[in-house]
Amino acid sequence: MPNACANPRRAALLMLASVMLFSLMDAGLKTLSAHYPSFQVAALRGMASLPLVLVWALATAGPRALVQVRWSLHLLRGVLGITMMASFVYALRSLPLSTAYSIFFVAPLLITALSVPILGERVGPRRWVAIAVGLLGVLVVLRPTGAGMLTLAGGAVLLAALGYAVSAITVRVLARTDSTQAITFWLLALMALGAGVLAMPGWVSLHGEHVWIVAAIGIAGALGQYTITEAFRVGEASLIAPLEYTALVWGVGLDLLLWKVLPDGLTWAGAAIIVASGLYLLRRERVHAEAEHP
Repeated sequence: MPNACANPRRAALLMLASVMLFSLMDAGLKTLSAHYPSFQVAALRGMASLPLVLVWALATAGPRALVQVRWSLHLLRGVLGITMMASFVYALRSLPLSTAYSIFFVAPLLITALSVPILGERVGPRRWVAIAVGLLGVLVVLRPTGAGMLTLAGGAVLLAALGYAVSAITVRVLARTDSTQAITFWLLALMALGAGVLAMPGWVSLHGEHVWIVAAIGIAGALGQYTITEAFRVGEASLIAPLEYTALVWGVGLDLLLWKVLPDGLTWAGAAIIVASGLYLLRRERVHAEAEHP
């Protein structure tokens, strides 16, 4: 049986806030990706947020909540987090944020699909059609633009999207037994440790002008990780996942402001198809919620 969303408005607001925070963080990651190896950037992302999250976790839940956890699932999320972050950082070296986000939009579709066998959430025939239409939109973004499925950058974003989707579903499973503090802390700790070890052979000394970017990534990443963890804790995955599409607005704005680039026509067309399918999924989920809880 799916878990009912006790406060859908709060879940939606948390998800929207997390998208904004992660978009700002991604702009910092894209800046760093031009100067440092992908695993190092992933490690810096985890290290920068970890002190803030640790203080919050100890102050609100205490040390016991951080050690009495389901270690196997946390280790899985750690591997997924390293893979997702390193892959996405690698893609950002050559792709605009808006294009990377358009490809990454396959993640909410995957979350909705995976919520059926793993979480027991119900997805009807119309929503399966919407998922299929959204995947066609992803293909429009991938193939005709030159950021194609067979390129390393496009493939890296797809790998990151798959990792994100599985990780998000895992949060819903972990939330049944583990605290938000533990879920957030261990993802960042394992990402910092694992990516740091992998980056060690080719570690590049941090430039002074990038220290403030790392600090900003830490703040935005910590707040973003908390808000997205809470969003998936209190809201049904298939309800809030489509709100990830608001990242396109942030991606376009940041691309224009920082790098003076805009998406081409085919990227806009593919993104529009994906967003339309996501909005339809959101509408169908609301209809189901109203029918089950009149």
